[in-house]
Amino acid sequence: MKSSAFRNVPWACALIAAGLIPALASAHHSFASEFDINQPFRIEGVVNSIQWTNPHGWLHVDVEENGETVTYDFELSSPNSLIRSGWSRNDLQVGERIIVSGHRARNRPTVARASGISRENGEAVFGRGVRDEADDE
Repeated sequence: MKSSAFRNVPWACALIAAGLIPALASAHHSFASEFDINQPFRIEGVVNSIQWTNPHGWLHVDVEENGETVTYDFELSSPNSLIRSGWSRNDLQVGERIIVSGHRARNRPTVARASGISRENGEAVFGRGVRDEADDE
């Protein structure tokens, strides 16, 4: 015979799990919920730092705007995806000048999802790199 103190443990566990499911489901976002496909942009700046973290890596780029340094934060793919696509932690160095294209976040003007990264000389580092509009024609 079960002790009455433990009779409700399965129900308590089920309630706790049911409460966690929505939080876990919302932990990952879709591109469209965070970023605006209608707001593509491109910047040139200097690598401030790179974070290889899950669920997404981050690239922080310093850009000179009106005499001020503004740091743009670019979401990348997961470190595992970056590695599988041939990118390594050492492909970009802090202080290196780069060009980044992407799509702005819906409500944060200095946050974006990177779609391409190129070195100053045009060499692609991530994605197809950053291409001129004329390249698409």
